[in-house]
Amino acid sequence: MPMALNKPTRDLPTINERIRFPKIRVIDTDGGQLGIMTPRDALKLAEEKELDLVMLSDKADPPVCRIMDYGKFKFEQEKKAREARKKQHTSDVKELKMRYKIEEHDYRVCVNRAERFLQSGDKVKATIRFQGREIQHKDLAETLLKKLATDLQTVAEVQQEPKQEGRNMTMLLSPKK
Repeated sequence: MPMALNKPTRDLPTINERIRFPKIRVIDTDGGQLGIMTPRDALKLAEEKELDLVMLSDKADPPVCRIMDYGKFKFEQEKKAREARKKQHTSDVKELKMRYKIEEHDYRVCVNRAERFLQSGDKVKATIRFQGREIQHKDLAETLLKKLATDLQTVAEVQQEPKQEGRNMTMLLSPKK
């Protein structure tokens, strides 16, 4: 049977008949040690309790196995992994586009939006686009980007100074630690 849809077995712990060691250290369901025995004897104990024999560490000498409900163990591991993924926040790059001839109110809206992005942990890429002959006024665009950086200096630090890329001038801001 091909395992194309299932996860690779190397991510899962070795259980029951798959344990191939001459001697193993066995731990009971409540955490007490049952001693060192053969996997066959340990498997009999687990089957009497209608549980599984799960290998916790094959690096130890002898390897450590535990008698437990494998389905419940697997569910708990997946639950922990989901919680860890939920808590981590990936930092995105949000882009603000404007023109160097921007009105004051529109500029304030851009500043507020950038501040909101930075406070949520995202980076902000401020872009000024030039159309036609506007490209002659690079100095005005650079002044506007530097003004944006000073207005946001309480929540942001400049990661990349204003630089021109074709018909755009960009600056990258990252949230302060």
